[in-house]
Amino acid sequence: MNQLTRRRFLVSGAAAVCTAALPGPALAGVRGLLQKAGPDDVTGVIFKGDAPRHPWKWSKEAFDYHRLPDQSVVCGICPHGCVLEKQDRGICRSKVNINGKLYSLAYGNPCSVNIDPVEKKPLFHFHPRSTNLSIAAAGCNFRCLNCQNWEISQVYPESLRTYELFPAQVVEKAIEVKAEAVAYTYSEAISYFEYMIDTARVAHEKGLYNLWISNGYINPAPLDVLCDVLDAANINLKCFSDDVYRKLNGGRLGPVLETFKALHKRNVHFEITTLMVPGYVDDPEIFSAMCRWIIENLGPDYPLHLLRFFPRYKLDRLPPTPVATLTEFRQFAMKKGIRYVYVGNVPGHEGNHTYCHHCGKLLIERQGYLIKTYDLEKNICKHCKTVIPGRWT
Repeated sequence: MNQLTRRRFLVSGAAAVCTAALPGPALAGVRGLLQKAGPDDVTGVIFKGDAPRHPWKWSKEAFDYHRLPDQSVVCGICPHGCVLEKQDRGICRSKVNINGKLYSLAYGNPCSVNIDPVEKKPLFHFHPRSTNLSIAAAGCNFRCLNCQNWEISQVYPESLRTYELFPAQVVEKAIEVKAEAVAYTYSEAISYFEYMIDTARVAHEKGLYNLWISNGYINPAPLDVLCDVLDAANINLKCFSDDVYRKLNGGRLGPVLETFKALHKRNVHFEITTLMVPGYVDDPEIFSAMCRWIIENLGPDYPLHLLRFFPRYKLDRLPPTPVATLTEFRQFAMKKGIRYVYVGNVPGHEGNHTYCHHCGKLLIERQGYLIKTYDLEKNICKHCKTVIPGRWT
C-alpha cells in the first residue's frame, strides 16, 4: 500500500494514463518539500479544508499529479509539490483536492481579457507591432512582496468577477479582433496550466502564436509539453540569489534557471525581465553573477529587460529605483557581453530602444509601446547587414 502512483492527464483527452509507480520513500521526500522554508520565507501555505465539495463548470482535472493511498494528492505542475489532503487548496489558490482528485478551478473563467501590443509583455525581439489577446485567470504560485497585480494573483479564482471563455472561444475572440497571438499573462499562467495548454493547442491549430509571460517556476515535464506549442516567453528572473527568492518571492532560484535552459534547448524565443527592487535585487556582485550565468549558459543574444520598481503591495514604503541605478546596471550588463539590455518603466530612456550590437546604429526607436523608427530588413540591420537575434516579421 505504501506506493505513490503518478498520473498525467492529457488535458484534451479523456482518460488518465498511469506512467510510473514511485516507491514509498518518494512520499516522504515530497512532503519534505513543504518543510524546507525558514522563518523568513514568504512561501505560501496550503489552505486547509478550503476546497469546494464538488467540481463545477469552470474546473478541470489537473494535468499532472500524484494520487496517494489516503486520498491525498501531490501536484506535479510546479516545484512547490503541494501535498493536499481531501478538500485542501494549494499554494497557488487554484488547485484543489476534491474527493481524492486534483482539480484546477481556473479553467474557462479569465478575470482579465485585453488586446495588447507585444511590446507590453515586454517582448522587443518578437514580431514588433503585432498584437495579442491577453488573458489571465486568478492565482499565482509565488508570494512576491512587490507584486504588481496582487488583486488578481493573490485571490481565489471564484472570488473574482470573470468572463466565460473556454479555449476555443479564446481563439475565436483572438481571430475576431485580428490578434496575431494569445498571451498568458498578468497573474501567473503556471497556476492555470490546464487552461493555458488547451488554449495554446487550439491557437496553434488556427495559426496563432502563443506567448507565455511567467515567473518560470514550473517542473520540467509540463514545461516540455508547453514548449511543443510555445512561440515566445518573457520569464521574470527575480534575482540571482536563492535567499532573495525565498524572502521576496516565496520560491527558489534553481528551478527558474532550469526553465531558461529548457527554453534555450527547445529553441523557444524568450526574453528576461528583472525588476530592480532597491535593497533586494540591486546588489552589484549578485547582478554580476547573473550576467555571467546568462552568458555562459544561454549566450549573449537573449534580451534582458531591467525594470524600474515602484512601491506596490507590501513594499509600498520603498523608494522607486533610481534611474541612475538602472543606467549603470544596463551599461554593466552590456560590458559583460549581453548584447541587448533594455530599461523599462522609464519613458524616454535610451534603454527603451534597440541598437545594432555590431555597428551601434539605432534600429528600433520606441515611444512607450509605439514604434517611431524601424530600420530592420527582415532580421538584418540595414546599416551594416548584421543579423539581429529574434523573431522578426
